Amino acid sequence: MLKDFTTAVRPALVLTVLFAALLGLAYPAAITGIGQVIAPGAANGSLIRDAKGNVIGSSLIGQGFASPRYFHGRPSAAGKNGYDATASSGSNLAPTSQALVDRVKTDLASARASTPAPGSNVPADLVTASASGLDPDISPEAALFQVPRVAKARAIDPEKLRRVVADNTAYPLLGFLGEPRVNVLALNLALDRIAPQP
Repeated sequence: MLKDFTTAVRPALVLTVLFAALLGLAYPAAITGIGQVIAPGAANGSLIRDAKGNVIGSSLIGQGFASPRYFHGRPSAAGKNGYDATASSGSNLAPTSQALVDRVKTDLASARASTPAPGSNVPADLVTASASGLDPDISPEAALFQVPRVAKARAIDPEKLRRVVADNTAYPLLGFLGEPRVNVLALNLALDRIAPQP
């Protein structure tokens, strides 16, 4: 009886150890090595560094910018105060939720008050959070909508800012895969290079 049990269990144990080594160690090590050779920046988190080489963020994770001197990203429901990379999530509020309606109304009023162009339509991505709460990009329209506020706060020519937005706009892959987008952190870093803070 014991011999029959050993005969039945031994292949299962051997296969478990074999596949654990193959799929739990060898495969991840091979993929990590290939990633480090082919695309080391992406494999290491698409980190963005300042002029001194310090890591200040990732091009894949949104950050909160509140100062009128900077371009703002999408609202975030990730974590208690938003933009918490350890608590990535949306608000999970239904379209009929009064809390969601109130938040969007507040964000609309704030966006309209911050731009000196009355009657401008507020781009949807400035008042709607992404599913992750950490979307690093906004539409070019959302960036251009903020140009008057940033130009006023930094006393810089709005046309110069429009060129910075255009220079930092990424277009769809192959001309049709994805949407035009602007990475907010990269845009703000470019802004600091052309108009450093006092």
